[in-house]
Amino acid sequence: MRELVEKYYLLLIRASSSLQSPFLLAVRLYWGWQFMQTGWGKLTDVGKVVGFFTDLGIPAPALNAYFVSALEFGGGILLILGFGSRLIAVPLVIDMLVAYVTADREALFSIFSNPDKFTGAAPYTFLMASLLVVIFGPGRISADSFLAQRSGDGHNSRIVDGEPAVAVHH
Repeated sequence: MRELVEKYYLLLIRASSSLQSPFLLAVRLYWGWQFMQTGWGKLTDVGKVVGFFTDLGIPAPALNAYFVSALEFGGGILLILGFGSRLIAVPLVIDMLVAYVTADREALFSIFSNPDKFTGAAPYTFLMASLLVVIFGPGRISADSFLAQRSGDGHNSRIVDGEPAVAVHH
């Protein structure tokens, strides 16, 4: 019985692991598109964003409005392509944390007392998608992975599922 359980457990691990890159691709495509659309919407009506940032008391509201709009638009494109994925996901995580602190503070502070309010806030899914990319990388179906495989640098290093792997020669 133990061998049968182990066999099926290993099968489950292999099957679910094989879904990692397609899942990361789906996350990057969907949330990259969402970031891109949000950023484009802000860029095309930046006056509204400047006014909103002014009302929130954000310093240098015009500068920050252009910065956040460009970050979300360009970051969305980079996520879709899987290019510089972890690098762009870090400022997107920060962007979403700042959005919580400035625009959804009540939701942020209800993380434990009212988790539905926290998870229902606009920044939540954007934040989670960005964190997934930071933590797990872009997956094998990405420009990052393609470029790493093609680079074949002299150090025998490559990226596997977004993780550096170093070949050791004996």
